[in-house]
Amino acid sequence: MFDSLTDHLQNALRTVRGDSTIDPENIEEAIREVRKSLLEADVSLKVVKLFISRVRQKALGADVLQSVSPDQQFVKIVYDELVTILGGENVPLVVKSEVPNKPAIIMMLGLQGSGKTTASGKLALKLKNDGMKPLLVACDVQRPAAIAQLQALGRQIGVDVFSIPENKDVQDIGEKAIEEAKHGNYNPVILDTAGRLQIDTELMAELLLLDRSLEPAEKLLVIDSMTGQEAVHVAETFNTQLDVTGILLTKIDGDARGGAALSVREAVGKPIKYISTGEKMDALEAFYPDRMGSRILGMGDVLTLVERAQQSIDEKEAEKVAKQMMQGEFTLEMFVGAQKMMKKMGSMGDIMKMMGVGGMLGINSETQQMIATKG
Repeated sequence: MFDSLTDHLQNALRTVRGDSTIDPENIEEAIREVRKSLLEADVSLKVVKLFISRVRQKALGADVLQSVSPDQQFVKIVYDELVTILGGENVPLVVKSEVPNKPAIIMMLGLQGSGKTTASGKLALKLKNDGMKPLLVACDVQRPAAIAQLQALGRQIGVDVFSIPENKDVQDIGEKAIEEAKHGNYNPVILDTAGRLQIDTELMAELLLLDRSLEPAEKLLVIDSMTGQEAVHVAETFNTQLDVTGILLTKIDGDARGGAALSVREAVGKPIKYISTGEKMDALEAFYPDRMGSRILGMGDVLTLVERAQQSIDEKEAEKVAKQMMQGEFTLEMFVGAQKMMKKMGSMGDIMKMMGVGGMLGINSETQQMIATKG
């Protein structure tokens, strides 16, 4: 993800490499390259101007520490501002209701085609794996086969789905789903609401009705990260009408530029809470601005890699294999099992990126992609 942005930023940061001091001349050259990188990544002009202004101000006022080189100092400044633009810190999902004996409600919002229904299923699976008992609710009564799609996802991930196929009253569906959740001890309740090909009055009226009657703890706006500048417009419109509480970015694995991730949070002032990193149902990650900033600069993301390993690798089985290897009893069956566990973590190229190996060795994204394909 963000391969193009990563390569361009790394090239920009090389312009100050080898300089003995940070001065207005070499900083301006680096800043021009950073600005160009961000614009080519389809980051909104407003965010680019804000980002560059902050970087320039900090860079020109920075005292270079004796223990680091000027280029390292500049990288640190760019990294800090990337983290700030992306939100500063992780904001957890609210999964507890403030009202006693009422489940927390998560309302999924977004345009048709943004991946909202699939994102609802991914979120339900993640919460289930975290020890909760989520309930998916089919509130999209407009799109043909939307209910069937959600039911199929529910069966796939082992999560119950509440639906009333013949009912077109979304408020009634929502209220009956809450009663079902109370009786079945479900929490949270995830509402898969209707989307449209474009924002219209009818869509907003339906969503506002649900919002006011059910008072959800979370209103997550699902945005296709590959739509670039359009993502900012969609986010601003939904936020103005519904005051969203967070953002879930889909298709981020196919987004080489990264403009949406860097623009949306700053544009609406609401945190990115999750990112969808693949087609599989377990490919949903909590969003950490510091980790994403590190990934964008090609410095890796070891913490997320460790978390992925904990989810993918059976610790007892891995320990057993290690002992048998030490005793010279490693078999083909054990090798295949170890390969399957490793494959769950992603390709070798993806693991290299997470470790920051590509950035440290000067391997560009095209080479890493070639490794990822072969891995």
